[in-house]
Amino acid sequence: MGTLKNKRIVDPVLTNYARGYTNAQLISATLFPIVPVQKEGGIIPVFDKEAFKIYATERALRANSNEMSPEGITTVSLKTEEHDIAYPIDYRETKEAAWDLQKYGTRTVKDIVDLGREKEAADLAQNLATYPTGNKTTLVSTGQWSDSVNSKPIDDIKTGMEAIRAKIGRYPNVLVLGAASYNALTESEQILNRIKYSQKGIITKDIIKAILAVPDNTPLEIVIGLPVYSTDSGTFTDIWADNVILAYSSALPGGSRTPYDPSFGYTFRRSGNPFIDRYMKSGNKIEYIRNTDNYQVKVVGADAGYLIKDTVA
Repeated sequence: MGTLKNKRIVDPVLTNYARGYTNAQLISATLFPIVPVQKEGGIIPVFDKEAFKIYATERALRANSNEMSPEGITTVSLKTEEHDIAYPIDYRETKEAAWDLQKYGTRTVKDIVDLGREKEAADLAQNLATYPTGNKTTLVSTGQWSDSVNSKPIDDIKTGMEAIRAKIGRYPNVLVLGAASYNALTESEQILNRIKYSQKGIITKDIIKAILAVPDNTPLEIVIGLPVYSTDSGTFTDIWADNVILAYSSALPGGSRTPYDPSFGYTFRRSGNPFIDRYMKSGNKIEYIRNTDNYQVKVVGADAGYLIKDTVA
């Protein structure tokens, strides 16, 4: 046991450094906020629509109380998976480097695992199969936002907002746009025509927020998906493509974070993760800095999301 302990050491300093470091471009936690769980598998309660039913609640004098006949608590299953990657540091590199190789390795392995989680979340959120009928649309021809004259992006977004409200009783509080979608939105004639007499003709996120303001004053967070990933051949591709996702997230301003409230999704993370450990292999002179995370990205309320697909031709 003593030998194993010497070879594999959980490093609290590097772990704290890793947990404090965040790649600002990664946005998946906006749609899938991170929630700690105590076990790798199990079931959790989620929002159902029992409270939206109309019951007879009036009680006559001395009559019995009205009683509900609930159908039971809705649950979903979860199963987190472990992800890890290690960065090698030769003892000679440690002696020659002019910077902290352990911290550099820590940031590298954390970025790799986090980027993989971002890609997993983006693939899930941009998949038409994730959404129920009525909560998705694919734009074609002159309806695509790249046709700045004929397209109606504000109408498209408001249709999505109303679709969510109709199913969960609340407006979405997050709007995620791929970089291509956002760039097309900033050229929209529909928006420019609304602001040309009061603004400088430059479309910003604040202007979009003002146009999309809703009666209940739900704050709308607009997030632009900028991260890219590289294939083995060196080709770079947007993780968030020319798509738009509207969602209600209970972890954002205006939301209440309990499993009984509607929320599009969560990232369930095993408690104690992520963590950094260091180890060496028998017979070599290389120290490995390893990042371990254990999570599942999961949609728990598809009714609380809406997908606008293919905004750019």
